[in-house]
Amino acid sequence: MNIGVLGAGSWGIALSVLLHKKGHKLCMWEYSGEAARFLDEKRELPSKLPGIIIPQDVEITNNISKMLDMAELVLCVVPSQTMRQTLKTAVKESNPAAIAKINGWIMASKGIEIGTLKLMTDVLTDEIPGLNADKMAVLSGPSHAEEVSRDMPTTVVAASENMKLAELIQEQFSTDSFRIYTNDDMRGVELAASIKNVIALAAGITDGMGFGDNTKGAIMTRGIAEMMRLGAKMGARDSTFSGLAGIGDLITTCISRHSRNRKMGELLAQGLTLDQALERMTMVAEGVQTTKSAYELAKKIGIEMPITAELYKMLFEGKPAKEAVRDLMMRETKPEFW
Repeated sequence: MNIGVLGAGSWGIALSVLLHKKGHKLCMWEYSGEAARFLDEKRELPSKLPGIIIPQDVEITNNISKMLDMAELVLCVVPSQTMRQTLKTAVKESNPAAIAKINGWIMASKGIEIGTLKLMTDVLTDEIPGLNADKMAVLSGPSHAEEVSRDMPTTVVAASENMKLAELIQEQFSTDSFRIYTNDDMRGVELAASIKNVIALAAGITDGMGFGDNTKGAIMTRGIAEMMRLGAKMGARDSTFSGLAGIGDLITTCISRHSRNRKMGELLAQGLTLDQALERMTMVAEGVQTTKSAYELAKKIGIEMPITAELYKMLFEGKPAKEAVRDLMMRETKPEFW
């Protein structure tokens, strides 16, 4: 198949390398002309995926219409807070017929848009003319680019309201090291993928404060409770949060040395300001902005997300980490499920 990749960061490159091995034709779009030329010449992104070579016949371009012209499927992997503007640019610079003939838009970015509080498939629907749920899917799960690009066994989920599209992705993307399951709860998968980055920030903070396994186990478990509470209010299924996009990705993101969100939390707990910690990061920590949008979304729909709320106060109101932990522990006692 002809597959366009909207974004040439580590995840876009890892997926391109993976799909190239399946025999697909790839065209990868990079926002920066300078970065696109570097990737095209060097065929490697040493700052993020050292040693991973991009095959010569994977096309790399700064021309978004060129990528869309060839694509039967489009993988969206730009950062969530730039998704809308990227899609606006795509529509503005491309032939409407080229966009209309695309059979599927696969969302592999994770986050909730600040301001609108919309999920990424909602942003897709807003910006791509005539797009409906039949042409949208979400790809998510415990899948660090550093490991996928090196053929380490990985399992993810392809979720769509159109099961034929989910099954097409399963068939065309699966390899002997990349196993895909299907799911029709697209909203639940997106919510899980977004909120797990918030909880991973909190897990990193517990690491940075020198806490132990008890604390991290509590953060992860109560984090799943927050995901499920949000999902229930927004029409998702509870079972989705016990699957790959939920607890699977949460475990990986909270414990892995590759996790940018866990690392960000660790830096914050060591006393760095948010701006200082962001300067240290070579990749985007989606959980920072998602904390803001998730906090606002929880307030809007009237649910409690205590970990998210305390993290928001730390990131954006300057609350000391020790106070946030104390306030979480001293909240009114409750049943485990409420």
